[in-house]
Amino acid sequence: MEEEKKRLVLVDGNAILHRAYHALPALTTRNGELVNAVYGFSLMLFKIFSELHPEYLAVSFDTAAPNFRHSEFVGYKANRPRMDSELAGQIEKVHQLVAAFNIPIVEVDGYEADDVIATLAKQAPKIEVVIVTGDKDLMQLVNDQVKLYMPTRGLSEGQMVGVEEVRVKMGVSPEQIADYKGLVGDQSDNYPGVPGIGPKTATALLEKFGTVEGVYQRLGEIESKTVLDKLALGAESAVLSKKLAKTLTDVPVSLDLKDCVARDYDREKVRAFFKELGFRSLVGRLDPTSPDVRRDSEGQNQPSLF
Repeated sequence: MEEEKKRLVLVDGNAILHRAYHALPALTTRNGELVNAVYGFSLMLFKIFSELHPEYLAVSFDTAAPNFRHSEFVGYKANRPRMDSELAGQIEKVHQLVAAFNIPIVEVDGYEADDVIATLAKQAPKIEVVIVTGDKDLMQLVNDQVKLYMPTRGLSEGQMVGVEEVRVKMGVSPEQIADYKGLVGDQSDNYPGVPGIGPKTATALLEKFGTVEGVYQRLGEIESKTVLDKLALGAESAVLSKKLAKTLTDVPVSLDLKDCVARDYDREKVRAFFKELGFRSLVGRLDPTSPDVRRDSEGQNQPSLF
């Protein structure tokens, strides 16, 4: 019988932070400080432990530093509104929350969290990797070893996304996601793809030709003059858009699984953090007298999150 693989869970911190902020109603401390994103992020950590059972766990956030995509395309993400001040004010506390659980935060200036996560996933070929995110861009990382866990219904539910789920949802394979974005563009990230080429045409082209490069190498096989004209006008944009969509897997960062062990945390530190913010229902989940007390390999009491 084949031994079950250990599991590394990588959390897309920015994606979960934004989802928590927009999914939950306003929640404030006794001092009037908004903490709904912190509370939602806490709930997601609980869900990760209870549903995904990671042996190893790490969180990655974007940094404020620009990355190569801004240099390649001046309009990259230029249409996004400035982050709400009430959300920005919770980022430091989310970092404190993650640190309280002794979960490593992996950030690299000049690279997006997507690139860091892609690199870390590549560095763990012998274990199962689950990426917690709401970002469809990371579907390009899915393979037999890597899956996504995508929250649904706010934060209350989640869906495990494998290769087949990507095909059903996007109409292309995971390895074609960047090509798909190269053709249709990405409104959220503000790169155009090929103007006039929509999802239906893009999936048909990729089904026949495989990649953006394959499309342009075999233009003579495309019968529609309208599609040909659009592709001709958008050739440079298609190549650039694919480059912007493609996650990097060579970020200068190293994964040490010994630093990512999921169950090693200071219960009292977490309890104090929750009490400070008034998260009374979450404090109860850390009660060592509850039935959910587990023992580590040395037989010592180990508090369960659930």
